[in-house]
Amino acid sequence: MSRHCQVTGAAPSFGKRVSHSHRRTSRRFDPNIQTKRYHVPSLGRTVRLRVSARGIAIIDRRGIESVVAEIRARGEKI
Repeated sequence: MSRHCQVTGAAPSFGKRVSHSHRRTSRRFDPNIQTKRYHVPSLGRTVRLRVSARGIAIIDRRGIESVVAEIRARGEKI
């Protein structure tokens, strides 16, 4: 599975590495993905999410219930 956040949708972006001699080679900017477990009272169980650091802040601000409802509305299985 790719490094993809289930909350924000953050995915790797691509760019160039530039050496001292100014030669350019491809590189990849990965989001800071963490695997976190959250207890969801409405489901009565614990869910495991792959979220970015920004996604964790969104869950802290809005609450796990609303975030899980949004993910399920998109049709993504939890």
